[in-house]
Amino acid sequence: MSERTERSEGSEGMPDQHRMSERTERSEGSEGMPDQHRTSRLGVGVIGVGSIAEMHLAAYAANPDVRLAGVFDLNAERSAQKAAAFGVARVHPTLDSLLADPDIDAVSICTWNDTHAEIAVAALEAGKHVLVEKPLSRTAGETQALVEAVERSGRHLEVGFVRRFGSNARVLKSFVDGGLLGDIYHARATNVRRLGNPGGWFADHARSGGGPLIDIGVHALDLCWYFMGTPRAVTVSAVTHSPLGNRANVTSLSRYKVADYDPTQSDVEDFAVALIRFDNGASLTLETSYSLHALDDRLEVAVFGERGGAELEPKLRMVTEMHDTVLNMGPQIDHLSFDFAEGFANEIAHFVSLCLGEAEQVAPVSHGTEVMRMLDGIYESARTGREVRLS
Repeated sequence: MSERTERSEGSEGMPDQHRMSERTERSEGSEGMPDQHRTSRLGVGVIGVGSIAEMHLAAYAANPDVRLAGVFDLNAERSAQKAAAFGVARVHPTLDSLLADPDIDAVSICTWNDTHAEIAVAALEAGKHVLVEKPLSRTAGETQALVEAVERSGRHLEVGFVRRFGSNARVLKSFVDGGLLGDIYHARATNVRRLGNPGGWFADHARSGGGPLIDIGVHALDLCWYFMGTPRAVTVSAVTHSPLGNRANVTSLSRYKVADYDPTQSDVEDFAVALIRFDNGASLTLETSYSLHALDDRLEVAVFGERGGAELEPKLRMVTEMHDTVLNMGPQIDHLSFDFAEGFANEIAHFVSLCLGEAEQVAPVSHGTEVMRMLDGIYESARTGREVRLS
């Protein structure tokens, strides 16, 4: 098994203090149910301790139902530093060591995209619950082994679609589910950076599986699809462009760069645009980029229904009709746009509750698989120059 687990840069209610941890040694058939003979907290291990893992570690460390039992990263020095910073019980020398640790009930996988599926399967087979960072894999084909592993293991796998857990997204979902918008027939997903290629593994197709589409566009795509009710995609028409690369020549603006940034390396797309049609007749347009001659970066998530519409980003706003009048509405909440700390805290709190048998899944493996089908279709349509019908 590969151990390429280094990721180079890249609270829901108050829990009951008497909750019992689910342990890996409990008998089969007890999925999601706590071991009634245990009173310890949920033991969590984090695999890969790059930048995104800090959000996981901070949220776990703040959760009173969690005991951070172990970490592993290819960079042993960084593992030791993160373990000390977040009070992790043990730094594991290998991935196999962490997965064999009986004190670990669940893991967060925060590694390169090309390792997500392989490590997740191994973790499930070791009896661990899994929270895996998006994307679930590099391709839809890689997800089949994950689906089978979830079914065999009886453990939970949640995909890290963290923006579903923002307070703005939760509020909008409640309005959508309540029928305010009616049937949603179109959505618009935009995540454009003008100078946003971080380099490193993000710009290496072999490790990432793609560029802005699979890295940042997927967040906007997933949110729109989630609010639409997760219909099945049937056709995709798309174009990608790569004329600008990482724009390493630009020195007038600062940018985020990974630790192993190489100005000569970038074999992923700069820009992607797509039209997706669904089995219920609805449509979705997507636009995303790392490098683009745009005036500003732009994030937009918008859905349009028969009775109303809404924008989630750049800030939550809704529109409907009442008494023959168009009515714009804005909820009074703390975060009208996505707040990273809150989003990760909510995601981790939900995952912990799920492992303890106290919550239902929000982002199951089937959702990760369907999103990968759409991404595969976008890349195939762009490569072939024609509309693709998804199998």
